[in-house]
Amino acid sequence: MTVHRFTIADAALERSPGQDGDIFTGNLLDQRHGGPVTIGFGRYGPAQTLEETMAVHDTMVILEGKITVSDGHKSVTAGPGEIIAMQKGDRVMIRSHEDGAVTAYVTYPHWQQPEA
Repeated sequence: MTVHRFTIADAALERSPGQDGDIFTGNLLDQRHGGPVTIGFGRYGPAQTLEETMAVHDTMVILEGKITVSDGHKSVTAGPGEIIAMQKGDRVMIRSHEDGAVTAYVTYPHWQQPEA
């Protein structure tokens, strides 16, 4: 078993695919490393919104700021030390608040396919 330790400084943050807002993700472990899950960090600028249908099961740990996730029936807001779980197939709106947010995430299966 290989043990890893990461900080957000280790993540090469890139704009989330399919959007042009101030929302960035950086995978640290994914299918390229042979594991079953993807882990990484995310950074949301102030007052950003992302709407999507979840292609994977996604667990977000809020490290800084606040995130609100709505699914059309319910909204939950989480801050530092709290977790939001979204399931594959959920249609969600993810919104950061006035100070933006930093998150860590774990997805199953991998959310991003490697470039050919």
